[in-house]
Amino acid sequence: MSSDPPQVAIACQGGGSHTAFTAGVLARLLEDGALERDVDIVGFSGTSGGAVCASLAWYGREHPDHEPDELLADYWSEMAARGPVERVTNEAVRWGSRLERMGVPLPDVSPYRSPAALWGRREFLELLERHIDFDAMPDLLDGTNPALLVSAIDVLSGEFRLFREDELSPEAILASAAIPYVFRAVEINGAHYWDGLFSKNPPVKDFVTNRETPDPDEIWIVKINPQRRNRVPKSPDGIADRRNELSGNKSLNGEVSFIEHVNDWVEKGYLPEKFTHTEIERIRFRRPDLGWRTKLDRSPAFIEGLFADGEDAAEAFLADRHAAGDEDV
Repeated sequence: MSSDPPQVAIACQGGGSHTAFTAGVLARLLEDGALERDVDIVGFSGTSGGAVCASLAWYGREHPDHEPDELLADYWSEMAARGPVERVTNEAVRWGSRLERMGVPLPDVSPYRSPAALWGRREFLELLERHIDFDAMPDLLDGTNPALLVSAIDVLSGEFRLFREDELSPEAILASAAIPYVFRAVEINGAHYWDGLFSKNPPVKDFVTNRETPDPDEIWIVKINPQRRNRVPKSPDGIADRRNELSGNKSLNGEVSFIEHVNDWVEKGYLPEKFTHTEIERIRFRRPDLGWRTKLDRSPAFIEGLFADGEDAAEAFLADRHAAGDEDV
């Protein structure tokens, strides 16, 4: 039996403001580098808000002047609507959502004609650039870095696109987070991209099929959308919530199913030796009381609470993992 630490990839599902939970998970996992004494982190992936968290974690881990836990905490602290303009905007989004829920007709405004959409795009990009020095990225790439996979979808071709660590840019991350009714499609090298939620949420299968990256022993999925519900939703809100959850899980379930099939073929000896068994672990967001509309809520108390929930979930995950390891000894 190999004494080498298991190779682990961490995949971050998208979910708007709910991915402050993901930030808390990653901050705890990567705090003080303690985790990396037990595992070898070979990759991060993410979509939408998960792409932001994965990129910050990757950058904070690789840059000698930053720590990933501090970078994640600082980013989400700034993301919270603290200033007067941000608070007014956040409240307008929340009230608009409530009015829509009550059936009050609201005007549809294209993001191509909305000053608010342009302002949101600028704020998103500037916030990223305050926390990631994209000009320094080439100097961080020494061939030993973990993979970074950020998912978006090409609006015209309908094909998914993975941006890798050597292609990381503010626009690539925005492409993964560009909700069609909030942002204009993001143009990169002549192609136009929307939110990666339509393609891979998050990239998982690529850790196994991409031969440029190590085949991980384990993939830890930070999962935002619940898989199961106890009762059939009947209210308009409940139906919308469940539809959002099912849509967000569709691609993930397909990719996990693929890996499970590969595991089965490996165990039966159908595949070459370069294919290995990959264990799937999940760190779940456990707030069933929150509907999909709260994914747009950036109030400070809400963001801070989700971040703390993520830290607690990661702590419990690590405790369970250590306990299971002790039982195997």
